[in-house]
Amino acid sequence: MKKLTTKLMIATAALVVVAGAASAQTMTASIPFEFRAGNRVMAPGTYRVDDLNIQTGRPVFRLRNVNSGGSIAVLPQAPVDPRKGWAEGYGKLVFACTSGSCSLAEIWNGSDTHAYTFHRPKLGKDEDAYLRVITLQPGNGE
Repeated sequence: MKKLTTKLMIATAALVVVAGAASAQTMTASIPFEFRAGNRVMAPGTYRVDDLNIQTGRPVFRLRNVNSGGSIAVLPQAPVDPRKGWAEGYGKLVFACTSGSCSLAEIWNGSDTHAYTFHRPKLGKDEDAYLRVITLQPGNGE
């Protein structure tokens, strides 16, 4: 009886891990410019964006360059309402750009009732910023 209980507990734990991994949202985006995310500068390329919220219980996103394998996990600053006009099912990456660089400013996974903002460098006195929005496509989870 004790062996059966132990086996059932191990099977249940494995099922929870597999279900959590399967339910994490994976999206991809082609980002044609260099950008800053967290404390790292990321190269242009195709990125896999994993919403790890389901696995961790708190909002965490991982951006991984599909070609180079470089990645970063970023913790959002605050939840905000998705922008008007964004269609459900199509996640968004928003970058705040100046004449010299772009920084990750916001992520929306395309289904949540809120998006997340990220810390980014402050603008200089005479700097103007503009937003670049990249649409996320459903990923294959690989």
